[in-house]
Amino acid sequence: MSILRRYLLLASAATLGGTARAAEPVRVTVWRDPSCGCCSGWVTHLRAEGFAVDDQVTEALGVVRQRLGTPADLLSCHAGAAEGFAFEGHVPAAAIRRLLAERPAGVRGLAVPEMPMGSPGMEVPGQPTDSYDVIAFGEAPHRPYMRFHGALPA
Repeated sequence: MSILRRYLLLASAATLGGTARAAEPVRVTVWRDPSCGCCSGWVTHLRAEGFAVDDQVTEALGVVRQRLGTPADLLSCHAGAAEGFAFEGHVPAAAIRRLLAERPAGVRGLAVPEMPMGSPGMEVPGQPTDSYDVIAFGEAPHRPYMRFHGALPA
């Protein structure tokens, strides 16, 4: 095989290899209390759904929420952020993916206020699963963004 032909084959393989790579997973930074089991359950959910999670254990969640712009009436037990959006509480991965794909104008983040039973991280064997809304917040008034029953869209 000639040197030129070898070079062309190697160059083609390198080019194809660069375009055939899988996309990098979305990185979600999570801030949670060190003693919260449901918060670590949400981290586990995100990782199982293919997100890369930067798990930050902290006791200063108020400061994080102020920086993220999370409204006080939507607070839950942990906070997260990815690609410029904020997440509060047990937001399912499907809602995060949709938000990152759509990037609706005026929306700063998503929240699941309180702690609905069966939401990601709040699965309790033998307990009924709640239906709940994921709330979009930002420049406009809060509004339902998606409805879920447990971790599944309803």
